[in-house]
This record gives sequence, C-alpha cells and structure tokens, in this order.
Amino acid sequence: MRFALIDRIVELTPGERIVAIKTLTLSEEYLWDHFPNFPVMPGVLMLQAMTEAASWLIRATDDFAQSITVLREAMNIKFAQFVEPGQELRITAEIANHGPNETTVKAKGGVEGRTIVSAKLVLKHYNLADRSPDYTQVDLSLRAELVRHFRNLNRTVQVRQPQAEAG
Repeated sequence: MRFALIDRIVELTPGERIVAIKTLTLSEEYLWDHFPNFPVMPGVLMLQAMTEAASWLIRATDDFAQSITVLREAMNIKFAQFVEPGQELRITAEIANHGPNETTVKAKGGVEGRTIVSAKLVLKHYNLADRSPDYTQVDLSLRAELVRHFRNLNRTVQVRQPQAEAG
C-alpha cells in the first residue's frame, strides 16, 4: 500500500510557499486500526502530509530538476489535536532556506483555522544519476511521472510568481 496524503494543491508560489489539502475520510485504510471506535489520523502521517506538501513546493521551485526528494530531518514537531474523518487538514509549507540539494521549510497543518501540527523540516533533493550515470533514464522517467501527478493535484490553482524584492 502507498500513502499519498495530499489531495490537492490550493495555493502555490514557487520559492516561497504552498498550501495543500488532505481531506480525511473514514475509508482511509490506516483508520481501521488507528484506533478502533476512535479513528484519528496518526501523527506520523500528519508529518508525512507536511513532507509531501514541502516536496511539491521544492519540485515546483526547481522546475522538477531532481527526481528524488526525501525528509532528512524533522525538528520542533508539535501536535495539538486529533484529525478525525470528515475534517480537512490544510497544510502550509514555507521555504526558510533553499539550496541546490537541501531545503529547510516551516510547515504546519490546521483544521478550521486551528493549528494541529507544526514542524521545521529539512528535505534533501537529488537525482539518482548524481550517484551513477546508469540511472539517467530512471531520473527522466521519475520526473515525468512527478510532473503528471503534480498536474493532477494542481488542476484548479493558479501558480503565483514570487514577489519581486523591492530594491
């Protein structure tokens, strides 16, 4: 089973921030045993949803230049409340520091205007071909699939251009 915890992207400014939505439904398989008679989204999956949103922000910022984006570190994680079926987790990730192979973001998830989870995330991003040229074709295939998936998540949002800095 594969978890895809972002249902749609509702706001995106490459290089700055992303807002994404996860609508929790009772049909989510992990709710069957977390917990019986009291289904709630596991905290680790809230963290994963924030990581996924941050990954889409990085990919959009770098024009999908790299095929792999992984969580390297999660710091200052705070959980405030449960997310239950029927609720919509609104995830915001903002870039704090962006480098060629590593990005730090501040992320949070909220329900009905209340912050439910927050963390500082460090994500590493690279191409497999950086380690072995034999993987060049794999990188191309992965990036094409990521672009296709991104278009599905991002159907109705207009991508905003970063604000020009006042000089």
